[in-house]
Amino acid sequence: MDDLRIRKIVIVGGGTAGWMTAAALGKLLGPDYAEIVVVESDEIGIVGVGEATIPQIGMFNRMLGLDEDDFVRKTKGSFKLGIQFVDWGRKGQTYFHPFGPFGVDMEGVSFHAFWLRLAQAGAPHPITDYSLQAVAAEDDRFMRAVDAGPKSPLSKIAYAFHFDAGLYARFLRQFAEARGVRRQEGKIVRVDQRATDGFIEAVALESGERIEGELFIDCSGFRGLLIEQTLKAGYEDWSHWLPCDRAVAAPCESAPVLTPYTRSTARDAGWQWRIPLQHRTGNGHVYSSRYISDDEAAGVLLSNLDGRPLADPRFLRFVTGRRKQAWVKNCVALGLASGFIEPLESTSIHLIQSGVAKLLQMFPDRTFPQADIDRFNRATRLEMEQVRDFIILHYNLSERDDTAFWRHCRDMDVPETLKEKYRLFETTGRIFRENDELFNDTSWFAVMIGQGMRPKRFDPVAEVLSLDETQRRLAEVRRVMRTCADQMPPHAEFIRRNCAA
Repeated sequence: MDDLRIRKIVIVGGGTAGWMTAAALGKLLGPDYAEIVVVESDEIGIVGVGEATIPQIGMFNRMLGLDEDDFVRKTKGSFKLGIQFVDWGRKGQTYFHPFGPFGVDMEGVSFHAFWLRLAQAGAPHPITDYSLQAVAAEDDRFMRAVDAGPKSPLSKIAYAFHFDAGLYARFLRQFAEARGVRRQEGKIVRVDQRATDGFIEAVALESGERIEGELFIDCSGFRGLLIEQTLKAGYEDWSHWLPCDRAVAAPCESAPVLTPYTRSTARDAGWQWRIPLQHRTGNGHVYSSRYISDDEAAGVLLSNLDGRPLADPRFLRFVTGRRKQAWVKNCVALGLASGFIEPLESTSIHLIQSGVAKLLQMFPDRTFPQADIDRFNRATRLEMEQVRDFIILHYNLSERDDTAFWRHCRDMDVPETLKEKYRLFETTGRIFRENDELFNDTSWFAVMIGQGMRPKRFDPVAEVLSLDETQRRLAEVRRVMRTCADQMPPHAEFIRRNCAA
């Protein structure tokens, strides 16, 4: 039988996407399977705004076998229990989207249904009182899960990370190179394709060197050097649903308290992120150029920082959407090269991780079976559309009408898949997770309730418990969450003891 194994993989572009891919392939395939080369130019900067993550990154770290304290220390990172949203539903209002569940399901019924029943009966307690992550975040506390018994919330604390994107790429580069991955410095000036079928044969560098390969992975960022400029995959523009098309970023001095969450504050024509690290705070203003100028956007950012800016503002331009095909011929696009959904819910790094996982599931040989390529593209499209709908929700489900931007977002038509979520929730508060959808019912519930949507009724099965019994059980859940949070040390103290840079 012919040996059809791929012998050489060329990753075009470094940064977070390139080195995450290189680290995973280096770890799982190893140098004996295939030669892996990352072509990266020091002249080309990386976007580097993906400093916040979601809990799924823990699976990636475990797959690599990373020491978590070492990882946090070397990236000057901090821990994240969720996202605080300020002024989104309406001005002056704040809510929290926590990791991990609210409460516990009872009698086979979603906890959300019991909370809705009490809320409609006039119970005053916010849904975040039933989340350990939300209660701890409010007090700036953090710890990892401990063995406190199967029923204790302390046994299953969900969390993610904030980190310096440049240091993260450097950390992964060292990891990958230790496993045989080779970095090739150079700027690509030409892409060579086979005359017979258009497959990519090699990339040519400014130095004159030619890097041949069999599988090419495009991590070249927004420009999509291989997937778009060479293979013409096409792009599906989602800016009619997600009108923000620019961002300006600037780090600043740290605040006195190291908060264990990302903050997202709605602004007149977009929103501002705040990401606390050990050595600084990362900040950015995502905005729509239709409603505010670059200079005005930078002014909004700089007037709302924790402390003195540590660098000049840096501007980015983007079009929210996706490549119509993320895999074409012998080229797979990952990261920004495959599409971009703004960083509102910190999904960028997860989508890289997910793309790498799908590539490994359908890893090709040199025949590149079209059925595998089609499956990869279909799964990538579905995942991005589901994330897209969740992000649209934040803009569309708002009572704000104080600026033209927010009036546009409130009044715009939304995808039918999102309308169905609205209809189901508006009637009985039900949320259904589709297949392997990234955001679960807790996430949808947190944002929908946080931004003011209230169902007309609750799931009728919640009446399996009497109102008095429901109140008693939910009071106990609140007590347990408060007790557990009180056992957690301050976030900064946890880092000082375990993983200070």
